[in-house]
Order: sequence, then structure tokens, then C-alpha cells
Amino acid sequence: MRWSLLEIAGRAEIAVWIGDNAFQLRELDGNLSVSDVLSRSSRLREQLDHMPTQCAPIDQRQMRYLPPLLGQKILCAGLNYRDHIAETGSVAPQYPNLFIRFPDSLVGHEEALEIPDVSVEFDYEVELAVVLGRPLSGRISREQALAAVSGYTIFNDGSLRDLQFRSSQWTLGKNVARSGAMGPWVVSADDLPVGGAGLRLQTRIGEETLQDGNTGDLLFDVADLLVATAAALPLRPGDVLATGTPAGVGFSRQPPRFLQAGEICELQIEGIGTLRNPIRHAR
Repeated sequence: MRWSLLEIAGRAEIAVWIGDNAFQLRELDGNLSVSDVLSRSSRLREQLDHMPTQCAPIDQRQMRYLPPLLGQKILCAGLNYRDHIAETGSVAPQYPNLFIRFPDSLVGHEEALEIPDVSVEFDYEVELAVVLGRPLSGRISREQALAAVSGYTIFNDGSLRDLQFRSSQWTLGKNVARSGAMGPWVVSADDLPVGGAGLRLQTRIGEETLQDGNTGDLLFDVADLLVATAAALPLRPGDVLATGTPAGVGFSRQPPRFLQAGEICELQIEGIGTLRNPIRHAR
């Protein structure tokens, strides 16, 4: 199952996909809720298996993708791919290196990412992101952690490196408005390998492939990250955890290679799809 958060006629709507067609959740069944989507409820599955003929698909010319954010927290793991740790000359962390992003730093699929006036070092980061379907808190097992995953999506942890590295705290460089992206949809956990393991992930600009990694190279895998996070912070349905980026980021290249206005940044993860965003200067 795939679902998206869309803007239709000025209103945010959850849509579920059947093939290439999207259907508004509330038109499938007025009693379905966000909880049904995140928990992949049997009621929702039944509706998708027996699509009512009177329910018309969404006119995709009239919709706009929003980041599929239904929770409150967006947590991100830094330095979590072995090859990325090596390319930055960093020491592998002994514990997950987590930081936060704010919702207004993100845009949806096909929406423009913006280079702000305060930065000239706008970098890309392809990441597998986890969307929670159940609460997690306290001491939990790896099995409990994975059972709480609703699905996975693509996350561009766009980073303004000149802002990021001005201090030991990454908040400013990771949270400029319209600097990151998420989407285009969330794919149910049961449609992908357990823990999102063994998935190829890439970043492309035009014909140039800049990142080409695999989630098998994660230092701390999805279960590790959730176990460590839940021990300290309560996680709720809809919360997001981005798992880190592989080697190939712009600031580690020689010479550095940053995003430029007029380019189109494409992030692809096996089994999920492609997240595409044009680049422009901030307006």
C-alpha cells in the first residue's frame, strides 16, 4: 500500500494509491482515519481490495504533493553510513547521532527547493525515512521496534553546509525553509524488506549520479535507531526518523559540488520510487 498527503482545492487530503491512480481516503470510507492509514488497518485493506466503482480517482492535474507528515517529531541520524563516515574523515559514533528537523523546512515531491541568500553551499542527502505506526517508549526490543513501523519514504536532508559547520550544533544548517524534501508517498513496511534492509538509494542531477548506496551499509539500522530513540524520547504514530545518507555528498567531493539554481535533484530508493525537486533561489 502507498499513501500520500496531497493538497486538493486548498485542503490537505490523505490519498491512497492503487496502481497509478490516487483516491481520497475520506471518499473511500468516511469512517477511515489517519490511524487506519498508519496502522494499515484491516478496514482500509478491505476497502482497497474492493474499490467501490462510484469512487473516482483524483485528477492529478489538480493536486499538489505535500510532505507526508502526520506526526509531531522529525528525527534524523547523522554519520550513519560507513562510507559516508569514511569520506568525511569522521570517527564512527558509538551511539546514534540524532538531530531534529522542523516541518516547515520540508517541501513535497515536485516542489522547489530554495537556495537562501545566507548560503552558497546547498547540499543534497538521500535518506530512507521511517514513518511510525504505533507508539514506542522506554526499553523495547528490536522486534517491538520493527513492529511499530508503518512504512518508509524518501527524505532529502538538504543541508546548508556553511551554516551547518559554523558551530557544533547543526540546527541552522538543517532547518532553512524549503531546504529539504520528503515523499512522494509512504510505502507500507510489509511491501518492503524487513527494516528496509538491502535497498539501493541514489541521488542524480541530470545524467550525473552523485550518490549510489545501499541501506545494508547503515552503521545503526532501523531497529537500532528506534530502540535507542525510544529509550529517551516517546515516539508517536506519524513521527518520522530519517536514517542517514551514504557517500557522495557535495561537500566531500573534490572540488565540492553543491546544488545550483535551475537543476533538478532526483532521489531514488529501490521499492519506493523517485523524489524529484527543482532548485531555485529563494524568493
